[in-house]
Amino acid sequence: MSSPQSEAPGVERFGYQQELRRSLGFADLLIYGLIFMVPIAPFGIFGSVFKSSGGMVALAYVIGMVAMAFTALSYAQMARAFPMAGSVYTYAGRGIAAPVGFLAGWVILLDYVLVPTLLYLVASSAMTSFVPGVPIWVWLIAFIVLNTVVNYLGIEMTARMNKIMLVAELIVLAIFLVIGIVALAQGKGHGAALSPLFDSSTFSWPLAFGSVSVAVLSFLGFDGISMLAEESRESTRRLGRSMVFALVLAGALFIVQTWVAALLAPNRADLLAHGGDNAFYDTAEYAGGHWLSVLTAVATAVAWGFANSLVAQAATSRLLFAMARDRQLPAFLRRVHPTRKVPVNATFLVAGASLVLGLYMSSRDDRIGLLSSLVNFGAMTAFLALHVSVVVHYVVRNRSRDWWRHLVAPAIGFLILLYVVINASIAAQVLGFVWLAIGVVILVGSYLMGRRPTLSAVTPEANE
Repeated sequence: MSSPQSEAPGVERFGYQQELRRSLGFADLLIYGLIFMVPIAPFGIFGSVFKSSGGMVALAYVIGMVAMAFTALSYAQMARAFPMAGSVYTYAGRGIAAPVGFLAGWVILLDYVLVPTLLYLVASSAMTSFVPGVPIWVWLIAFIVLNTVVNYLGIEMTARMNKIMLVAELIVLAIFLVIGIVALAQGKGHGAALSPLFDSSTFSWPLAFGSVSVAVLSFLGFDGISMLAEESRESTRRLGRSMVFALVLAGALFIVQTWVAALLAPNRADLLAHGGDNAFYDTAEYAGGHWLSVLTAVATAVAWGFANSLVAQAATSRLLFAMARDRQLPAFLRRVHPTRKVPVNATFLVAGASLVLGLYMSSRDDRIGLLSSLVNFGAMTAFLALHVSVVVHYVVRNRSRDWWRHLVAPAIGFLILLYVVINASIAAQVLGFVWLAIGVVILVGSYLMGRRPTLSAVTPEANE
């Protein structure tokens, strides 16, 4: 049984002051997670996933959803134990030990710091697909400035924009699905009906799980809900449920849209060989004409460049705030605006980092594929620590006998993600481990300087 205290949303019992404004309900959290994952996320990376999965795009998303489902369950358990901002950093630090939390936070920073840059680049590429006269860097700057202003105005403004953007994305998705299904009924499809789920000519387990390392990018966002724990007025139980609900709803949408798109995709051989940033828009044009191509490209640009990057910037700033609050990052990142109640310096730092990285990566041909792999590697590695923290905190420390939620489910999630990490691209593995090594050096340096990582008032909480 959970104690009443374990359901309380306050952070004071962990040694912190409530600095952020609690104004978000269950619907706000659910919408935030859906917007972060982007219901039309496959539009922007369809070509990359098609190539890496051997055309079995729907299979990649099915495996990705199953893998993330176990991760969502672990998130829900740790959110109940420690309802604070910081995500994996907080959960691993308090569930296992502070040094482990620092390394988990450092690794997931690779995800959170690069995510806004990736989103801005996908959006800018989409905009240039039908407005080729405007350089990518111009769109990049415009999206960054707009999102920074909205996030600066406060979490309530962000929540209001999320609702508007979610409705718009679902309308565009419905239009594509109706036209796509009509096109299939008219005989425009290619290959067997089940080929997006299983194609014996291309299938292999390393291929399937390797493609998941790209497709799972679309699911990264349900975990961002945990970043808003200190701005939620809901119980910790409902906070966890919002993560699971958001994941399942988004996963169903991903599978349906990629199934239809994979059957309609023209030039299948070329897609298998080269992929392509505009593969989905070409498919939309084949199915319904140039206007549908423009509509899906504009929707992708707005969804990734504004809606998704808006919440990504908010989540990243909360992670930096949480780590700085524990003196594991520079103190200026913990400053909260006195009236707007947002981590203002962290918000501006994320914007600056996105601008610098975005301008650099915009000149690379492999910008989207490389950033996607790096983001996923950082997230998957941090999620491994999350699953371990569930077992250590509940089973080892609190002697829980809820074997499914506190041992079996985390173990399954750990093994799936470990396989995905092993089968990630070599470039992502190399750069990811270099980033981890830098974190280890910083951690060792902290010990040598007498600044051992600590969390305020770390005390194990009794939970079910």
